[in-house]
Amino acid sequence: MLPSAARGGRLKIRGVAVKALIRRVAVSAALVATAASLSACSSDTEPVASVQPAASAPVAQPTEEASPSASPGPVIAVGESGKVDVVDTDEYGENPTVVTQLDVTVKSVEYVTPADIDTTNEPEHGQFARLTLTVKNVGRSPGDFSAYGMMKWESDDVAAQDASTLEELDGPDLNTTYKPGQAVTGSLVLDVGAKGGTVSYWGRITDSAPSLTIALPTS
Repeated sequence: MLPSAARGGRLKIRGVAVKALIRRVAVSAALVATAASLSACSSDTEPVASVQPAASAPVAQPTEEASPSASPGPVIAVGESGKVDVVDTDEYGENPTVVTQLDVTVKSVEYVTPADIDTTNEPEHGQFARLTLTVKNVGRSPGDFSAYGMMKWESDDVAAQDASTLEELDGPDLNTTYKPGQAVTGSLVLDVGAKGGTVSYWGRITDSAPSLTIALPTS
């Protein structure tokens, strides 16, 4: 049997060991509890959805509608006829719409002198031409035919130039408002650069192409 002093020392050693073991168990338990708490917090947290910027919708580009006068009208010669669209717009000069049609027939083309048409004026461009037409409204609405300032002459060698004149001839006036079915035969005096070439009629000054083109004879 050990002496009492030895037994007391062993008890003290055992007490220290037990206390150390208890501390380790307590620390381990605390770590486990902390880990469990963190795990629970992590599992309870809802995932954050990533927000992607919305794709911008393509901007619709305005479509440009073709004007009724965007394409050139027919090309005719003496004895032939061609249709002319009469175009009207709204109060702002926009939204052109065909309201009726005029049928234009070239009856004759004569190259004349100032004496032939009883005038003392000389042609500015080189040659007077008397153009006789029959204009008839073949649509259902009234329509205007106005040649002054709207007739241009050109050739292969000369750019387009105004062919209108203020010379007046006897007979009906072609420049008028035609009622449906109405027809007028009359003549215009044009100032052209030379015999031949073409004379074009422009329904409106804003048109991008002529409404009608007439091929002139060379003699």
